[in-house]
Amino acid sequence: MAGVRLVLATRNAGKVAEFQTALHDLGLTILSLKDFPACPDVAEDGDTFAANALIKARAAFTCTGLPSLADDSGLEVDALGGAPGVHSHRFAGPAEDDAANNAKLLALLAAVPEEQRTARFRAVLALVWGPGREITVEGTCPGRILTAARGAGGFGYDPLFYLPERGLTLAELPVAEKNAVSHRGAAVRRLRPLLADLVRKGELG
Repeated sequence: MAGVRLVLATRNAGKVAEFQTALHDLGLTILSLKDFPACPDVAEDGDTFAANALIKARAAFTCTGLPSLADDSGLEVDALGGAPGVHSHRFAGPAEDDAANNAKLLALLAAVPEEQRTARFRAVLALVWGPGREITVEGTCPGRILTAARGAGGFGYDPLFYLPERGLTLAELPVAEKNAVSHRGAAVRRLRPLLADLVRKGELG
């Protein structure tokens, strides 16, 4: 079934690279919204990661007519009561500025001791391939928030998110290794057998 087209409902080059690495062997031609400039941005106004992922995947499917995969993910910091949560990407304002978001997070945690800076990334993937034909899967990645950024890779909060068992931040890991431990990687591992089954059955076109 090589050549089945799958649209990633994102224009984020970092996310596209991660998904292409993680799904490269499933016989898919992976596209993104950069390939469909006429598709509008949609308001991610859901109260949960799952709701937002479905909003994006449904919109991409409606616009392209192709099976569409979206993710919504964010950071949940225990000392902040689970914030920034679904507001992670616009934590410091509507511009989705990684540096500003990281600066705000560091400021809010300035007085919080290391042992209380526990956090997790949570990701939900939504696959939509027809009206009422949709699935969601979830993955998490536990860690701790550092007091200063480390690493040049990744995006978002990756330079602040420390993995104690690795002694590295997500931004210090190669893409393949990040996929093996990240929240999105965990969600992808749950999605892969479901996606492979749909490809094998020819349900994705």
